[in-house]
Amino acid sequence: MFSYKYKISSVVVAAGLAIMSSCSSDFINLQDPNAVSNESYYRTESDVLAAVNGVYQLLRNGNGVGETSGLFNEERSDNTGRDDNQSNAGEPFQFNDFSILPSNGYLKSHWLALYQSVSRSNQVLDGIEKVTFTDNNLKEQYKAEAKFIRALTYFHLVRKWGDVPLVTKPLITIAEVQASTVRAKEAVVYQQIVADLKDAVGSTLPNVQTAATKGKVTKAAVNALLGQVYLTMATTQDQANRVANLNEAKTYLTAAYNLRSFGLLKEIPYTDVFDVAKKSTCPEIIFQVVNRQGDVNFSSSIARSNQAKGETINSPFTSTGAGGNITQDLVLDYEDTDLRKAFSIKFANDPIVRNYFITKFRDASPAATTNGWGGNDWILMRYADVILMLAEVNMYLGNEQEAIGFLDQVRDRAGMPAYEVMKSNASYTAKYPTLKLAILHERRVELAFENHRLFDLLRTFTTDELVAYFKTKKQEDFGTAKLSNFGKKDRYYPIPFDEYKLNPETMYQNPGY
Repeated sequence: MFSYKYKISSVVVAAGLAIMSSCSSDFINLQDPNAVSNESYYRTESDVLAAVNGVYQLLRNGNGVGETSGLFNEERSDNTGRDDNQSNAGEPFQFNDFSILPSNGYLKSHWLALYQSVSRSNQVLDGIEKVTFTDNNLKEQYKAEAKFIRALTYFHLVRKWGDVPLVTKPLITIAEVQASTVRAKEAVVYQQIVADLKDAVGSTLPNVQTAATKGKVTKAAVNALLGQVYLTMATTQDQANRVANLNEAKTYLTAAYNLRSFGLLKEIPYTDVFDVAKKSTCPEIIFQVVNRQGDVNFSSSIARSNQAKGETINSPFTSTGAGGNITQDLVLDYEDTDLRKAFSIKFANDPIVRNYFITKFRDASPAATTNGWGGNDWILMRYADVILMLAEVNMYLGNEQEAIGFLDQVRDRAGMPAYEVMKSNASYTAKYPTLKLAILHERRVELAFENHRLFDLLRTFTTDELVAYFKTKKQEDFGTAKLSNFGKKDRYYPIPFDEYKLNPETMYQNPGY
């Protein structure tokens, strides 16, 4: 959005750079001649709509939560990684090697992209109050959309960094920016997330998407996210409120589930969820980033980028690389007859590859062209996720049979035996001796490469448990990345060095860095 050759903090980004017009010209003129100030921009309903669309547009950003953001999610877990520790100064390799440095440029880009999303949401919520609407319901819908995306963004920030600066309005003065250059406690950030989502769930948003409104926030999406937030709070925050938060999670996840337009999950073939030809009609998808097949600017690149040399399953694009790398640890976690395995991953025989690569996201149709301009939508929420979270929350509440019922919905769709049947399978019970671990396993193979695994691990285990979990894994299943590097520090990312040095006292570093 802006490109100046100096370093700016996330708080300034979150301020929307509104402060720039008030800086002394004796220092440097930082006013963008092509920019319109927040104060003068908002005049009509159309201005607000354009600004709201700008908030949605940032969901496409791979440095944020877009389809190419796996570096910050899947590669930080045990699902994917890379064996190349030399390219780009080795910085991408640091993520799955668990050797990330506060100076990592990719990490800083992720932080800034997320705060830019916060910035645009804040600008909408401030600017919309300057406009008179003929239909107040439309105004409330726009506000709900901005609050949802701000909440979604802060949910990413707080789970990855813990305490983070909390900015909920455009910042106008240097004093306001300085006052906001401070990490707010996790509990405070969660309070804001919940407040935003409760406002959205009580708003005029439609219950569900239509074919014409794909990619727009709905009450189904808000309920699903709010349920996940409460589930995360129950398992990672103040344990005094654990049961209350679990019950809230169940309430909102059930509300999302009850808004579905199908009966059981098995009514929707797994392959339909990722079928480019069916993406506008698939009832499992709750919220997604919509892409346009064959369009150089708004197409998807995920099928092309995951394709391995010598393969054509993903895209008409001819790859010269290894494609989307998968850890052997994940390959071995698929049960042998799981239909999802054959669809999601494939072994590439080319001599330079000789490894598994990701095939879950495909557009091999001629319309994608040999450039690989695919039509895949990037799915941020779908019902299998909600169903497995309902299994999880019921398991924690002691409702074991209800939990197993939800778990079996997902297994049944994948052609897998029911959980009670598998409890008599020695190999299965050795790997997943508890219902908790069985649900975690099911989430892994169902939602692989959709950027859920990191958060599932953080939600399922305490820090000590997570370290112990990784220590049970085998180094040979992780390639070049050193599994031994994983430790307590990896519960959170480090605060980017440029942010920390702004004020080491208020932007204190996370332990271990």
